[in-house]
Amino acid sequence: MTRITQIGDAIQRREPKLTTVIPVRIKRHGGRKVVIPAPGTPEAQAPEHHEPILNALARAYHWQRLLDEGRMSSGVEIARQEGLNQSSVNELLRLTLLSPQIVRALLAGRQPKTLTLRWLKNHELPADWEGQREVFGAFDH
Repeated sequence: MTRITQIGDAIQRREPKLTTVIPVRIKRHGGRKVVIPAPGTPEAQAPEHHEPILNALARAYHWQRLLDEGRMSSGVEIARQEGLNQSSVNELLRLTLLSPQIVRALLAGRQPKTLTLRWLKNHELPADWEGQREVFGAFDH
């Protein structure tokens, strides 16, 4: 309840203290603090896109198209043109071998919470899609 008191020409508001409780957890993720919504809230069900992974996927598919169309002859040529290390280009090009199901999950923001671009670049995934699903299933969702 808000009380309004008029004193002379001035109006003063006297409001009781309000307390707002927001059910969240704060967790460290990659050296920064991240707010984790409480389970059951609409924010908890909202997809959380991992921008570095999405950018890497976009670059990898773009480079693969350049190779497929013959506009570039190799990862070395792409690295030279982009000013990157050849191994970085090859690590990202491996992302084009991900199963369509995993790519759809990444694009929808349904990737495992602990999955990072660094992990994807540093670990060689199985070539078969069933093996990839097993690897991704072992992550903490």
